Amino acid sequence: MGKPLDIAIIVIYLVAMLAFGFWGKTRTKDSADFLVAGRRLGPVLYTGTMAAVVLGGASTVGGIGLGYKYGISGMWLVVAIAVGLLALSLFFAGRIQRLKVYTVAQMLRLRYGVDATSSSGVVMAAYTLMLSVTSTIAYATVFNVLFGTGRTVSVIIGGATVMLYSSIGGMWSITLTDMVQFILKTIGIFCLLLPFALSKAGGLDGIRERAGDAAFDLGAIGTATIITYFVVYSFGMLIGQDIWQRVFTARSPGVAKWGGTTAAVYCLLYGVAGAVIGMAASTFLPASGPETSKDDVYAQLAETILPVGISGLALAAAVAAMMSTASGALIATATVARTDVKPMVLRLFGRTEPRESDAERDVHSDRLYVVAFGIVVIVIAAMLNDVVAALTIAYDILVGGLLVAILGGFVWKRATGAGALWSMGVGTAVTLGTMVLVGDVLANEPIYFGLAASLIGYVVASLMTPRTPPEVLQVWDDRLAGREEPAKVTAG
Repeated sequence: MGKPLDIAIIVIYLVAMLAFGFWGKTRTKDSADFLVAGRRLGPVLYTGTMAAVVLGGASTVGGIGLGYKYGISGMWLVVAIAVGLLALSLFFAGRIQRLKVYTVAQMLRLRYGVDATSSSGVVMAAYTLMLSVTSTIAYATVFNVLFGTGRTVSVIIGGATVMLYSSIGGMWSITLTDMVQFILKTIGIFCLLLPFALSKAGGLDGIRERAGDAAFDLGAIGTATIITYFVVYSFGMLIGQDIWQRVFTARSPGVAKWGGTTAAVYCLLYGVAGAVIGMAASTFLPASGPETSKDDVYAQLAETILPVGISGLALAAAVAAMMSTASGALIATATVARTDVKPMVLRLFGRTEPRESDAERDVHSDRLYVVAFGIVVIVIAAMLNDVVAALTIAYDILVGGLLVAILGGFVWKRATGAGALWSMGVGTAVTLGTMVLVGDVLANEPIYFGLAASLIGYVVASLMTPRTPPEVLQVWDDRLAGREEPAKVTAG
C-alpha cells in the first residue's frame, strides 16, 4: 500500500479526468466533435495533445529505465519518436488535415479508388487495440503498488476511467484530459525528477565521476537497436491511426504543421531529459545487478528523492503518460472498427450499408463503439501479463504492411490501387513469414524484409497495371488542395 498523500493525489487525478470527460461532453454536438474535436483545435491545444499522445509509458517510464541502463544512449527511443513526428508534421500533416477524413483506410480509398484498401483497417485496429492494452497494463502496475489492489482490480480501475472519459465526450474529452496530462508530465519530468536527480548525483560532473565516460556514450545501446528504433517508431509515427486522428483535429494545415513541429521539439527534449534522469539514478539507486528491472527505476526514483506528496505528483505524471496513449489508441480503435472494419465484414457476407456523411453519422453509435472496445481492452489487459510480443507484431505489420502504400500515395502519382493492395499483402505476409522463420517476433529482420517486399510489390504492380483513373486523382488533388467541402466526405 502506498503513502496516504500519494494515494490521495492519484485518486484526485482520476476524479479530475472524469470531470474533464463531462466538460468535454458539453462541446460534443456531432460525430465530428466526438471523433476529431470538430477539426478546430488551435496551436496550444493541438501541440499539447499531440505531445501527450506520442509520449506514453514507453517514453516516460521506459525512457528513464533505458537511461539508467545505457546512459545518454537511452534517449534514442524517444528521439526516434520525435523525428517521426517532426517528419509527419513538416511534410505530411498539412496535406493529411486537408483530406477531411477520419481514418487511414479512408485516405487509401480516396487516393487509389479501391474499396479493398479498407482491409488495412484490420491491421490498424489490431495495432491501436494492443497499444491501448499495453498502456492499461502499465498504469495498472502503478495502481497495484499504490492501492494494494490485485492486478485485475487495478486494470479495471484504470481501464474503466479511460473508457468512461473517452466515451462521454470523445475527442473533446480526450483533448482536455490530455492537456492536463501534458502539464503533469512536464512538471514531473522537467520540474521534479530532472533537477532532483541531477542534484542527488552531483550534476553532470558527478555522473561522470561515478558512472564513468561510458554513461555519455551515444552509441552504448547498440547501432542495430538505434536503427531499429528509427525504422519502427519513426515510420510508425508517420502512419499510425492514433497519430493521424490527432492531425485531423487541427483547425488548419498551419496548425497541424507548426503545432506538430513544436510537439516534436518538446519530445526531443523529453527524451534527453529522461535519459539524463536515468543516468543520474544509476549513480545512487541501489544496484542489485540484472535483477533490478529498468522499468522500476521511475517509481524508485519518485519514492527515493522526492518528498511525500511531491512523489505523488511524479507518479501521477507516469499514469498520465500511459493514460494519454491508452485513450488516444482506444478512440482510434473504435473509429477504425466502425468506419473501415464493419463495412468490410458486411461486404464479406454480401451485405452493404450506405455510407454516412459527417452530418448523418450518429454520435451515440460512436460512443457505444468506444465503450465496447474499452471493455475489450480491460478484459485482454486483465488476462495477459506481457503483451510486448503482440504489440511488436502489430507495429511490425503496421510499418511493414502499410507504410509504403500510405506514403507512396502522397509522393508517387503513378501508383495504383493494385500496387497498394500488393504492397500491403506482400509486406504483411513477408513480415509475418520472417518472424516464423527467424523464430523470434522481437528480431529486427521481419520489419526490414517486410518493408523491402512491400516496396517491390508496390512498384512492380503499379507499373504493370493501368494508371489510377483521372477522376479519382482529380478528387484526391482537390481534397489535398482544400477545394472540396468537408460535408462531402463519406465516413463509412
